[in-house]
Amino acid sequence: MLSDNLTALSTLRGAFIFASLIGLSVPVSASTAPAISIEIPRLQVAEYHRPYIAVWLSDASQQRIADIAVWYDVAMARDEGSKWLPDLRQWWRRSGRSLTLPVDGVSGATRPVGTHHIDMPQHILDQLEPGDYIVHIEAAREVGGREHLQLKFSVNTQGAFKINHSTLQGEHELGRVTLSL
Repeated sequence: MLSDNLTALSTLRGAFIFASLIGLSVPVSASTAPAISIEIPRLQVAEYHRPYIAVWLSDASQQRIADIAVWYDVAMARDEGSKWLPDLRQWWRRSGRSLTLPVDGVSGATRPVGTHHIDMPQHILDQLEPGDYIVHIEAAREVGGREHLQLKFSVNTQGAFKINHSTLQGEHELGRVTLSL
């Protein structure tokens, strides 16, 4: 019984991902909320540091709506890890400098090489009115570079999502970044 339910859920999620990739609008519920996948690539450099990453949502005019995730070295003594957060320049200007870190449910440790998934929080989705939106993913590394990618989507008057740019490929600090339903 459990395996049948998991198979059905997997099939349903696959159908929503396919629909979002071909540009169909999909009504949003807790089971179809947008998810963000972020690939952190393996870099061949002499001194490697895990990237700090900020993920946030803005409207079409770049006005910040909500922070989704901020991954930085939260475990450093005397809050030293927050010292490099201003290197996430776009996020820092729009949100970071006014926050008291860490933020419950948003702040987290840096992630290793690999693909990491974030579900868009339902409380953020509930406040979205019809319109165009951007999910921003910004990465910065100590002794490394910076990169900022934007995934665009819209919400129609029935509350359905349409993903306009479902996948982008980073050039340096980020690998493949995907927004899916």
